[in-house]
Amino acid sequence: MSVKEQSKQEYIARINKVMDYIDNHINEPLSLGTVAGVANLSPYHFHRIFTLFTSESLSAFIQRIRIEKAASLIREYKDVPISEIAYNCGFSSVSIFSRTFRKYFNTSATDFRNREKAFLLINGSYYSKDGKVFSKNNQQHHSIDLQLCSINLKQLIIMNTKIEIKEMPEMRVVYCRHKGAFKDICYAYDKLMKWAGPRGLLNFPETKSLTVYHDDPSITDIENVRQDACITVNEDVKVDGEIGKMIVEGGKYAVGHFEITVNEFEQAWNTMCLWFTENGYQPGDGSTYELYYNDHNEHPEKKFILDICIPVRPL
Repeated sequence: MSVKEQSKQEYIARINKVMDYIDNHINEPLSLGTVAGVANLSPYHFHRIFTLFTSESLSAFIQRIRIEKAASLIREYKDVPISEIAYNCGFSSVSIFSRTFRKYFNTSATDFRNREKAFLLINGSYYSKDGKVFSKNNQQHHSIDLQLCSINLKQLIIMNTKIEIKEMPEMRVVYCRHKGAFKDICYAYDKLMKWAGPRGLLNFPETKSLTVYHDDPSITDIENVRQDACITVNEDVKVDGEIGKMIVEGGKYAVGHFEITVNEFEQAWNTMCLWFTENGYQPGDGSTYELYYNDHNEHPEKKFILDICIPVRPL
């Protein structure tokens, strides 16, 4: 590997470490000096490097992560006061939060909470359960034919599979981060496997592979949605370059088992989302992920055998 490529990977690793730090300390003051220290860089140089690698200034990134996190919590935790969510996401006052929320979503946080959730993805558009289609910021855009809503929409969504509540174990993983279109995470997996193989970390079937999702694509623009290509490891591993490490939290999850082609992931996720609306649960805190059981390239029909795992709590 050239010095240029090694240097690039080291900076990517530091930026990923900063993103993880911001996620985990979203309710705290996040000064430039503090965050630059996480990257082990001077504030002067860090600010420019962060913008170069993410196409966002540090302040813009922090504000976007805070407001998108708040939007997700406002939608899922309807019993928690909006002011409490605002403070827990790092806003210093309700008035600042309110202005920022309206700037991002063109509506008030109260109206956003009261609108029906957009959670079904069909051909790139997000729909509510009754067929309203929403933009990425959850605002109603237009409606589809009500007959399609009641008859055909459910046929487009539902897959015949078993979904059950399970206690999932904590997992120690190493990862390579991808940001952008879901289909392109294969490039992150390619990097991860090339790194892990020479280090003796690919011991299938004991080693599990999984994709961990950090952002809600119905709120976050797809070019900013973060996904981690991961493999499990039994002990603490020294990482370098673009490869990072983290703990995937254990706990109570809704787990759906699927055997699907690459074109059926959308339908599988919609099946999971619709299940929530009919079974007395809502998404909880923790890591949402896909857990894989095979190499789809070795399947006679090129199918993925996987579990979709979503943390749950009662309504």
